[in-house]
Amino acid sequence: MNNNFRSGCPIASSLDVVGDKWSLLIIRDMLIQHKKTFKEISDSDERIAPSILSARLKLLESYKLITKRKLPENKKENIYLLTEKGIGFAPIIIEFSLWGDSYMREFNEIDNIDGLKADKSVIIDTVQSNYKSMVSELG
Repeated sequence: MNNNFRSGCPIASSLDVVGDKWSLLIIRDMLIQHKKTFKEISDSDERIAPSILSARLKLLESYKLITKRKLPENKKENIYLLTEKGIGFAPIIIEFSLWGDSYMREFNEIDNIDGLKADKSVIIDTVQSNYKSMVSELG
């Protein structure tokens, strides 16, 4: 995969990787809902097309935000797991959720996320540790 960046700006570089309309949603589903398989991720409310999902998973893997592996008990199906770099998106996902909850309700029926009203650092730590626990249980 060709890693071409528009500039040396860290915001532009980050957007070059996850600035499309799908990548952060994939990371959200993996991080928050613990989705691991292609089918689980494609079954999200946003209905990503399989070809786009496949391309985004390859892109995220090329930047080492996710890894792909097979479970010992099922050699046919791939599972996708976030790396430490991918888990590092937790603060961004939480901030996006809070911003959307605060400012997008007038334009769209936003899901209720009252649980995010607590201390953000506690929420971020909980999301990250829950994900790491899930991964460690996979073996």
